[in-house]
Amino acid sequence: MDRVNRPAGPLRALPSIEALMREPALESALAAVPRALLIEAAREEVAIERARVKRSGKASSAAEIAGRAAERARVAMQPLLRRVINATGVVLHTNLGRAPLAERARHAVDDIARGYSSLELDLASGRRGHRGDGVARWLTRLTGAEAALAVNNGAGAVLLALSALTSGRAVLVSRGELVEIGGSFRIPDILEKSGARLIEVGTTNRTHVRDYRRALEKGGVGAILRVHRSNFKIDGFTTRPTLAELAALTKKARIPLIEDLGSGALVDLASAFGLEHEPTVAESLADGVDVVTFSGDKLLGASQAGLIVGKRRLIDRIGADPLARALRLDKLALAALEATLPLIADPGRAAHEIPTLAMLRIGEAELMARAERLGLALEAAIPGLATKVARAEGEVGGGALPMRELPSWVVEVRVEGRTALELQIAARGSDPPVIGIVRADAFRLDPRTISIDELEELPHVLARAWGWA
Repeated sequence: MDRVNRPAGPLRALPSIEALMREPALESALAAVPRALLIEAAREEVAIERARVKRSGKASSAAEIAGRAAERARVAMQPLLRRVINATGVVLHTNLGRAPLAERARHAVDDIARGYSSLELDLASGRRGHRGDGVARWLTRLTGAEAALAVNNGAGAVLLALSALTSGRAVLVSRGELVEIGGSFRIPDILEKSGARLIEVGTTNRTHVRDYRRALEKGGVGAILRVHRSNFKIDGFTTRPTLAELAALTKKARIPLIEDLGSGALVDLASAFGLEHEPTVAESLADGVDVVTFSGDKLLGASQAGLIVGKRRLIDRIGADPLARALRLDKLALAALEATLPLIADPGRAAHEIPTLAMLRIGEAELMARAERLGLALEAAIPGLATKVARAEGEVGGGALPMRELPSWVVEVRVEGRTALELQIAARGSDPPVIGIVRADAFRLDPRTISIDELEELPHVLARAWGWA
């Protein structure tokens, strides 16, 4: 008769999963954590304990194992998408979700999320309506376009416009505009996916009207695509045609002129906020562009979206393309957009109520005052911590205004016995996570991208993260 090998000593004492689930730590965790997840965590902890016993010969108690399993399950329950405090000074930080929403937009999202909505219902007639009509209404008002359409993001807007208007034909693009932006989004790749054929014209630094004209004479061209170099600049011996010159060419050839404006400013940033001028959507349309695409979560300061405006006959064709359904925007993003756009109609109000624009217009004196208050609050909350208010440069981010540095004042934090990197890692693991940067052997916090409420919250959060709470 074969003998069954049974674990001896401490291994034999390891509790069963059923017994662990009766431990107080796991029983109490059932109020907030699904049972299946607790069982999974208990099994993982038992496996870890088994390996530990084999190494050391010492076993933990059932209560200790259950406590670790409960904590493991609670950590697993935390969503990966979480609110963070952006202390980097980068206003449109792509990794941190770009534009935070205005209060009005947040309320609109909450209102739509809590129940049913008139997403595709015309309340006046009772008939089926069109998704995004509210956004389109405001986009045409603000830009002067004949029609508008909203899709899921900027790359989707370019892809859809090219697919609907140029598939199977050639598209002319200047070599100086074959850009790549974040996430490896490349204009040539988008053209290929749309079914269009790319024809490069001109050179990297100089493209002339005659370059486009020669390419048009060969035939088979479906559109000219102009790409705004929103995330870099070419200076020196350069030239490229004006939009009006390109519009004259496309009008004669009876093909559309399409422009991807990227960041998509709806107001003049120079006059409204003292920043460098960024071409507005209305200016492009006035210069003869037939279709303009741009983003919703950059300089507009709303939810992620790709916005398409222009001639009605072309927008109708784009909206009828089968790809339009695959790229359509969901109700929550539409709610945020429709709530944000009316604010743009009043630039003075937008400057205060849209967080992105408010951050861009904060003056150095106000930033210095905020940094000083934050430094004092941190020193009061965390004994042994030393702060210094120093000059720094922030960024617009998100591929917008690439050459514009934002003069700022920051708080440099140093703690004896801890490196700046250790402080950064611990801050990132706090609740909510605090995202700062390391410069000159200090952990740096830039108040430009920290809301007033977060400035009050931040010292307490970091005190907990760094073990002094």
